[in-house]
Amino acid sequence: MCSVNEDFNIDSNSRLDSDEVNTDAESSYLQDLINGKPVRKSNSLHKMKLEGNYSKVLVIYTGGTIGMIRNERGAYVSQSNLMDLKVKSYPQLHDPTAAEEYGIMFPDENIMVLPDTGEACRVVYIIQEYNPLLDSSNMTMDDWIRIAMDIKKAYEEFNGFIVLHGTDTMAYTASALSFMLENLGKTVIITGSQIPLYEARSDGRDNLMNSLIIAGNYCIPEVTILFNNKLLRGNRSSKISTSSLDAFSSPNLSPLVKMGIGIHVEWRNVFRPSSIEKFSVHNSLNHNVGLLRLFPSITVEVVRAFLSPPIEGVVLQTYGAGNGPSQRKDLFDEFKRAHRRGVVIVNCTQCSLGQVDPSYETGRALVDVGVVPGSDMTLEAALTKLSYVLSKKEWTIQTKRNMMKANLRGELTVYKETKFEDLDVVTAIIKTLRLSSSEEVDALRDAISPAILCSIVSEGNLEKLEIMRQFGAYLSACDYDYRTPLHIASADGNIAIVEYLLKHGASIHMRDREHRTPLMNAVQNDHHEVIRLLVKAGGYLNLPSSTIADKLCSAAKENNLRRLESLNLAGADLNEVDTTKRSALHYAVEMNNEEAVRFLLEHGVNLTLCDLYGSNVCDIAKTLKHDNLLEILEKFTNTE
Repeated sequence: MCSVNEDFNIDSNSRLDSDEVNTDAESSYLQDLINGKPVRKSNSLHKMKLEGNYSKVLVIYTGGTIGMIRNERGAYVSQSNLMDLKVKSYPQLHDPTAAEEYGIMFPDENIMVLPDTGEACRVVYIIQEYNPLLDSSNMTMDDWIRIAMDIKKAYEEFNGFIVLHGTDTMAYTASALSFMLENLGKTVIITGSQIPLYEARSDGRDNLMNSLIIAGNYCIPEVTILFNNKLLRGNRSSKISTSSLDAFSSPNLSPLVKMGIGIHVEWRNVFRPSSIEKFSVHNSLNHNVGLLRLFPSITVEVVRAFLSPPIEGVVLQTYGAGNGPSQRKDLFDEFKRAHRRGVVIVNCTQCSLGQVDPSYETGRALVDVGVVPGSDMTLEAALTKLSYVLSKKEWTIQTKRNMMKANLRGELTVYKETKFEDLDVVTAIIKTLRLSSSEEVDALRDAISPAILCSIVSEGNLEKLEIMRQFGAYLSACDYDYRTPLHIASADGNIAIVEYLLKHGASIHMRDREHRTPLMNAVQNDHHEVIRLLVKAGGYLNLPSSTIADKLCSAAKENNLRRLESLNLAGADLNEVDTTKRSALHYAVEMNNEEAVRFLLEHGVNLTLCDLYGSNVCDIAKTLKHDNLLEILEKFTNTE
């Protein structure tokens, strides 16, 4: 039987129709508020104003110089449980007044809030400290897996991620994470410092502040390293100095972001994934890999020992453009034998700049014995990529070798003959305006390309969109309202354009001026096929539960089944309750919307939820004499 709460005792004669039900209910709530009853928190209106106006970032503090202090002997040592307190003491890193306001939304979390920097969102962040703290020289592959899994656990709750890390192996960690975090759609920044955060001249405060600004306001779906006002692709970076504050370099790729008076993002260089898949973590790595550096007169015994089992993958550091001692038949015989045993050998140059070029005879000789050209990968990227690729048990040896040559995460340079500036329309405008400098051309491109892309997408013209892409257009470029082509296509319900954009790296997490993602645009326009595709690509409703509840309850009140289905497909919990503790089913029953009631029941909503006055849906149906609904509710109760 459908249970009825006997304490629910409202005169049904006063409920003449649905409109009066709502009016009386609101009057009752207002009267309770006047009488001082705890109907809802007094700060709920303020909370609603704050929703959508912030970005939440998780800071994973693993250890490193940034959090060290000097001991009695003057040596730097890690100190646990100090980072939170110190960060809160720096006004450029924490605004206590704002933290008190945003604390309304996160009453159970130790939040910090970055001061207002003029960006679109205030950055709310939480520091998760590892215990024990790790010196980066002690980092292992297991620690990389731990960091990756921590990001996975918090992926949907946070808009961006920062890893505080020691500098010595930072490039290895960044490279490893770039491969392990598959189909990444959010910003992950690894940073640290050369001078501890707590010292007067520390570079750590700026590094942390800049990381928070970018992670909270810019959707750059890569694992990156931020140091000295530059954001570098993680798997293109290496540590180049033990003493300079400019400790990291990306020799074969310019910075993704340069931070000066303004923040300049080189969107054309941001890596774009090409698959429609949800974010996932590959949580295994192959430990049987190593680095072998050639040098004049290296003995065959050394090479043979290095290539012996259990080794499965080797990064071979060669001379110049990937050249080896081609007259050393003994060495090349060892390379050939290892290749036949299934060892994957990758050729990387010992030089910082440039790439492996097999056009030289001495480089071609290595290809002939099965060594894979490593292009311009850093040693850190090549080694961690090799560990990642070899751990893919579903791939054959040949597939693994092919993957080492493929550009998986932007770790290899892809040379293009054409440039976006050569596009006819842009060239014509440049000539008309007599633009000459590269800065003027870049500014023009940045101004007009989003408008052109959004116009093409609005027309649904795939052919023109492909032309733009071939000329290097950034498919996640946003217009003056921060809308991307994917926002437009999702709102229009153009499934073909949406699929094309996703396959060419369009970001599903970028938000427009109203803080709407492409998924929210699809939901608001009830484009169910688009919603399914965006969810398949990793989209989700990044909204406060109270906002989701309001949308569900509104749809139920209006008997809007398409909207209920849209929200359900997007992953909304149909049992969410509003500030009066009423769910969508409460409203559907109250308004006698039988179709909405059936929809919600068929999707397994909870019939026993009680509102602020302790009333469940059966109570409401009985009081309002909705006998048709009582029969339906009892039927579903008996089948549970």
